[in-house]
Amino acid sequence: MTTLNEAASGAAEAIREVATTAATTVNEAAGPAMAAAAQETSLTVFQYLLVYNAFSFTFATMAAATLFLWFGRSQVAPAYKTALTISGLVTFIAAYHYWRIFESWESAYTLQDGVLTATGYAFNNAYRYVDWLLTVPLLLIELVLVMRLSQKETTSKALTLGFAAALMIVLGYPGEIAGDNATRALWGTLSTIPFLYIVWQLFVGLGKSIDSQPENVRGLIKQARLLTFASWGFYPIVYMIPYTNLGGGAVQTGVEVGYTIADIVAKAGLGILIYMIAVRKSQAEHGEPARA
Repeated sequence: MTTLNEAASGAAEAIREVATTAATTVNEAAGPAMAAAAQETSLTVFQYLLVYNAFSFTFATMAAATLFLWFGRSQVAPAYKTALTISGLVTFIAAYHYWRIFESWESAYTLQDGVLTATGYAFNNAYRYVDWLLTVPLLLIELVLVMRLSQKETTSKALTLGFAAALMIVLGYPGEIAGDNATRALWGTLSTIPFLYIVWQLFVGLGKSIDSQPENVRGLIKQARLLTFASWGFYPIVYMIPYTNLGGGAVQTGVEVGYTIADIVAKAGLGILIYMIAVRKSQAEHGEPARA
C-alpha cells in the first residue's frame, strides 16, 4: 500500500513538474509577443499629436460655446430661451464626451522621448456615437424651436426630425465598428436613408415656414439650414476614408480629425447662428435693440 502511495505521489509530482515546465515555456514564448503587440502602433508621433490637439481644442471650443449660449439667454425674449438652452445643452454634452475621448486617446498611447507606443488600452471611439445619439436630434429641435412655429407644427417637426436623426446614428454605428468595408458600406447606406429624409425636410418641409419668418432673420435661418446640411454632409465623407488607399495611421487620423471638424461646425457653429436668429427675432417682435 505504501509502495502504491509512493508511486502515485511520484507520478503526481512528475506531472506537476511537466506542467510547470510547459507553462513556463509558453509564458516565455508568449511574453515577448504580447509585449510587442502592446507596443505596435501604425500612428506616427505627428499623427498622434494632431489628433491629441484636435480633441483638446474641440473640448475648449464646446465648453466656451456652452457658456456663451447659456449666458446669452438673458439677451433674448422668453419665447427663444428654450432654443438657446437646448443649443447650449448640445455643446455641453459634446464638451463632456470630447473630454472622455481625449482621456481615452491619452490612455491608449504613451509618448516618451519621442517614441510612441501603444499601452494596450483600446481607444474608445464609441463615445462619439453616444454623443451623436443625444446631440444630433437636439440640433434639429433647436432649429425648429427658434423658428417659433405653431405648437402643432413644432411638435410634429421636432418628433419626426428627432426620430430620423436618432435612427441615422443607430444605423451608422455597426458600420463604424465593422472590421470590413463591405459591412461598413451596408450600414452606411442604410444610415443614408434617414439622412436624405432630414435633408428633404430642411429644404422642402421647412421652406414655407422660413418664408413666414421676419425679414431680418430669413437669411440667417437659410444659412443655419445650409450649415446643417453642409456639416452633416461632411460626416459621410469622413465615414468613407477607410475606403481610400491611405495607411492605417493616416486613416485613423483622418477619421478622428474629420469628425472633430464636423462637430465644431455642426454644434458650436450652428449654436452661434441660433443665438443670432433669437436676438434678431426678439428685436423684431419686441422692439429691443438688436445685439446680433
